[in-house]
Amino acid sequence: MLLVGGAGGLVGRAILAEFSSTHRIRSVHRHPVAEEARSGVEWIPADIASVSSWEDLLRGCDLVVNLAWYRTGSARVFRPLAEGLIRLTGAVARSPEVRRFVHVSVPDAPPPLESDLPYLSFKRTVDRAIIESDTPYLILRPTLLFGRDDRLLTVMMRTMHRYGRFPMFGSGEYHVSPLASFDLAAIARREMEGTPHRNLVLGGPERWRYRDLTDRMWAALGLPPRYWQLSPRRARRVAYLLEHLGSRLIYEYEVEWLLSDRLGPPAYAGLERPLARVGPFLDATAAALRGR
Repeated sequence: MLLVGGAGGLVGRAILAEFSSTHRIRSVHRHPVAEEARSGVEWIPADIASVSSWEDLLRGCDLVVNLAWYRTGSARVFRPLAEGLIRLTGAVARSPEVRRFVHVSVPDAPPPLESDLPYLSFKRTVDRAIIESDTPYLILRPTLLFGRDDRLLTVMMRTMHRYGRFPMFGSGEYHVSPLASFDLAAIARREMEGTPHRNLVLGGPERWRYRDLTDRMWAALGLPPRYWQLSPRRARRVAYLLEHLGSRLIYEYEVEWLLSDRLGPPAYAGLERPLARVGPFLDATAAALRGR
């Protein structure tokens, strides 16, 4: 039995696809997901931040996977979620049945973001609580993830397709190592059987210079690369403005994280098959956009 928290998004769909044939799945999150109904998942309609006691939900579970986190928000948003996950961590440590807690986190960010940004400071609080608990844990820290209807590469390509231009933040000389969401799910399965108490930073099979990756998106769309060139300072200001106007294209902290050149870690090398390259995904996404 697998208990998964926050299975409604990109990684959640991949986890369901990876584990549904071998595990009964109990999924805790706020809104129903079509994939869960088709897979016979037991959906628990609850907000992880508001679950006061996890004991009944953990009964019969030997594996717990947490994916729950928000992409942006204030301390008022993140504090209840962090407290809920810390309660889950304590309940897992006390459970006689749970043999592994798999937690999806993120790579290191620039120190000012780590200390001052609620998204990261509260996530690190949860990371530390898991590491300091008595439960065997696996913390996975993937870089940029891609997959069907993701909120980054797909959104970037839609923007290029719609407007014929895209912002370039600084020189574009920093790097990313895109990792497929279904590869992350396969890594979770493989690593959960290994040595406990592991903390892994995960990259995809190719380390791209950011400008080369965006040029590849333009090529997939059959369009010449056309950029609004922004200095690092102006890029942060534009991202800040877009964020406060309600755009979900990219957030100010994500621009700063990109510019810090910390999102291109080495490829994970533990699967028996090759990791998926991002090129075919970009081509398929472009074909779907052109079809529209």
